[in-house]
Amino acid sequence: MTIYQIFTRLYGNACSNNIKDGTLAQNGCAKLNGFSEAVLHRIKSDGYTHVWFTGVIEHATQTDYSQYGIERNHPAIVKGRAGSPYAIKDYYDIDPDLAVDVKKRMSEFEQLVKRTHKVGLKLIVDFVPNHVCRQYHSDAAPKGVEDLGAGDDTGMHFSPANNFYYCWGEPLHTDFALRRDAAEYPYIEQPAKATGNDHFDAWPSANDWYETVKLNYGVDYCDAGGRSMHFDPIPSTWTKMLDILLFWCAKGVDAFRCDMAEMVPVEFWEWAIGRVRQAYPSIVFIAEVYNPALYRDYICRGGFDYLYDKVGLYDTLRAVVRGEAPASAITGQWQCVDDIRKHMLYFLENHDEQRIASPFFCGDARKAMPAFVAEAFMSNNPLMVYAGQEIGERADDAEGFSGRDGRTTIFDYWSPQKLQKLFALGADGKVRKNAQTAFAQTAYAGNGLVMTAEERELYATYRRIISLRESESALVAGQFYDLMYVNHDYAQKFDSKRHYAFLRRSEDQLLLVVCNFSDKASEMGVRIPTHAFEYLRIPEGSFRAAELLSGEKFALAMHPDGFTQVQVPAHGAVCYSIQCQD
Repeated sequence: MTIYQIFTRLYGNACSNNIKDGTLAQNGCAKLNGFSEAVLHRIKSDGYTHVWFTGVIEHATQTDYSQYGIERNHPAIVKGRAGSPYAIKDYYDIDPDLAVDVKKRMSEFEQLVKRTHKVGLKLIVDFVPNHVCRQYHSDAAPKGVEDLGAGDDTGMHFSPANNFYYCWGEPLHTDFALRRDAAEYPYIEQPAKATGNDHFDAWPSANDWYETVKLNYGVDYCDAGGRSMHFDPIPSTWTKMLDILLFWCAKGVDAFRCDMAEMVPVEFWEWAIGRVRQAYPSIVFIAEVYNPALYRDYICRGGFDYLYDKVGLYDTLRAVVRGEAPASAITGQWQCVDDIRKHMLYFLENHDEQRIASPFFCGDARKAMPAFVAEAFMSNNPLMVYAGQEIGERADDAEGFSGRDGRTTIFDYWSPQKLQKLFALGADGKVRKNAQTAFAQTAYAGNGLVMTAEERELYATYRRIISLRESESALVAGQFYDLMYVNHDYAQKFDSKRHYAFLRRSEDQLLLVVCNFSDKASEMGVRIPTHAFEYLRIPEGSFRAAELLSGEKFALAMHPDGFTQVQVPAHGAVCYSIQCQD
């Protein structure tokens, strides 16, 4: 599984005004219909198997859609003009921003699903189970479906029959509201609902998830005993959220990325995922879980297929790239989860994290190439790339609500130029003619859609790495052998602080992978222990090896407890392939 994450609102937005804190009318928005077969085919040709369309379910926004029967949101409780895609307003509907014809927004999504499947890709959407927007209301729910909170007893802080938590008659205090979000009339919520980041009083701050309210899964967070659980009978929220999952499965969704899954009790996931799979056996569940102590529970008991490897591998790779941790620390991270390693999803970027090329990360996308090679080649785990990562998006704008923080905005209407270059790209590597037409009246017209030489080189490298994951038998299903334990003493110029090396072995192929995190090209000897020769059945001698990233041929000598001499470019990697038989 190789996932391409697209922040749907931005990818293909043909308006280039980019007015700070601009409205939909001023800054525009990408549309689902823009993801044509040609666009999807190019993504498929890049080697991806799944597309995660982030932010397609209807969420709170400051844009007025009341003419379409969609209630307006008070601006004081919406982050940014466009709103957060994780402040869900209607679990049964599509974000109207993304529709060419708002009245036909669900039909446009259904057609996107068909196009995605037609080109051979699978489709992922967010499932946001922990919280909803403060003014949640479904106007698109199937007949007979009760709204979240519709039957709640608001006089109780907690009841397993309630969908929300309440603050005993206390009104919500909107001190958190930013000045620019002020409205002509105050926002009134009486009684206040608990805030989505487990803030259980009526005074959330600007740093809280104040735009959301916490969903109640039968856990009393404020009782004297501390988080008592009330799961019998099945809480109302459980059955309502199961219905929502089944609704999207019926639309043809192939996988759910479950936002902050660890904030929802594992008992719910065990109950719900099992029932979803009874009807849709092939559905995939991906969880955002940041607490390693919970990993095995959410996999083995909860039933998740994959978890974010964020606080382990991502944080370590980021630190290594920035020179804040030694390359040898990578070994410790995969060892910590070795028993569940196949369930860990690898990435270097997503919508929550700073862009590699931003000055907040390392300022140059090329510096992370050894990290990307390491996570792409060390196992056949699922791998994710965030759109723009592959051509060095810097997220250097102060878009509005987000500010300049090294992240691509999820709250504002905007149009990053690098994303438009990717959107306009055809499978042949050239700008598509209809894309030229769509962008003809924008600042991105003409050469504005053409990649620079540096972007083309980076893009080609990403494509090459991703394609190798699918074409090389040792990467598809080969054994993994970490070489760092015998390469720690700086012998033959191998520096364990800046170099990382490992082997992959299939029946007919041996790969030696060496990553160089330093800013200087390195010539080094990589020690390969006798145990590796025995365990992986490695032939001894001199071989003609193909370096898969460059396509060049090299002579390699491999002997038990000897040193294999390699040359690795600065901020680069090599992957030597030897064809061999037992």
